[in-house]
Parts: sequence; C-alpha cells; structure tokens
Amino acid sequence: MEKELQKRWISLYVENQVGVLSKISGLFSGKSYNLDSLTVGTTEDPTVSRMTIGTFSDDETFEQIKKQLNRMVEVIRVLDFTNVSVHMKEILYVKVLDCSPEDKTELFQIAETFKAQVIDYGKDSLLLEFFQTSGKNDSVVRLMKKEFHHIEVVRGGSVGIESISMTDR
Repeated sequence: MEKELQKRWISLYVENQVGVLSKISGLFSGKSYNLDSLTVGTTEDPTVSRMTIGTFSDDETFEQIKKQLNRMVEVIRVLDFTNVSVHMKEILYVKVLDCSPEDKTELFQIAETFKAQVIDYGKDSLLLEFFQTSGKNDSVVRLMKKEFHHIEVVRGGSVGIESISMTDR
C-alpha cells in the first residue's frame, strides 16, 4: 500500500543564531525529506527567528519531522499549520521578455486581474510582482508559460501566521 503524500506546513520559532538554518535544512536532507518551501526572518524579538517550511509527506513521516525538530536545542516551538486556519502568502516575480505592444496590453490586464504590480518596464519587457497564495501563483506561472515565449520566474517561499478570527477556525 502506497502512502499518500500531501502538502504540509510547519512554522518554527528558532534561536536567531549562526548555523540554525543550516542545521534545520541538514535535518531535512539527512533524512531525505524534501523541502518544498522555506522562508526565515527575524521576529519582533531580535533573538528569535520564525521559519515557515512547506514539505510533501505522508502522515507518519510528517510526525517524525515534527518530533525531530522538537528535539533540536535551537528550536523554541514547532507549529503544525497543515490543518489550521492561517493567512499565507508568497511573493512571485515574472519577467516577460521580447514583448510586443499587444503582449504588454495583455500583461497589464493580467496584472489587474491578479492584483499584481508592474514594477519595471522596458522597451520590449515587463516585470510583474505578485503577492498571493502559492496556488494562485502556480496558476499565474502556468498562464504565463502558455501565453508568452520568454519568461523568467522567481518565487519566494510562503510565510504564514495563524488566523485570529474564531470564525476562521
């Protein structure tokens, strides 16, 4: 029987020290766990960073990941976001090269539809910035690949925070 893989999200509070990111990513690579998304930044406390990690795994493997992270001295707290109401966004940049005037018109319409910003503009190119869920960004990338011949894509990892509204839980 094959184990069902699904997208899982973990948020970690960790000590803001040199080498912590390396240790956590080393845990994933050492156990052959795949990191699908990883972001890290300092919190309101400069001694603490918060990581948001996305991975595809089955239930058993995911439980192992959480247990191993909890055992790490540098990890202050592990939060499982998989079945929790969260606000989560990802940044996406799409540069479209070799644009015709008609392509630019279409790109401005795409930007308006997806609430993106045109952040740079050249004679035959356009740079769009999207800040939305990773699923919506996946849709944008599929659309852009289908519609335009020469694109460059850069994605940041997702960041998330638990919802505070009781109606979202």
